[in-house]
Amino acid sequence: MRFALMTQDKPGAVQTRMDNRDAHLAYIADTGVVEMAGPMLDDDGQMCGSLIVLDMDDMAAAQAWADNDPYAKAGLFESVTLRAWKKVIG
Repeated sequence: MRFALMTQDKPGAVQTRMDNRDAHLAYIADTGVVEMAGPMLDDDGQMCGSLIVLDMDDMAAAQAWADNDPYAKAGLFESVTLRAWKKVIG
């Protein structure tokens, strides 16, 4: 089952994102459940959030993954939305 994890960074948190980026990318590689991912960009092209599509057994597993993301543990996010997602195109 797929889940869309959509996050918005706290204002002025670009350095927090950069300080934890390597750990975040390693977590993605190590867990092997991310189908696609990338940063959201603000009007100036700066990273300001994330969109991650997870392939997990259920919502509880997806929530656990999101909670253990190094970005989440670093307190990067102002808001987080996690929803079941159905791929139709692509």
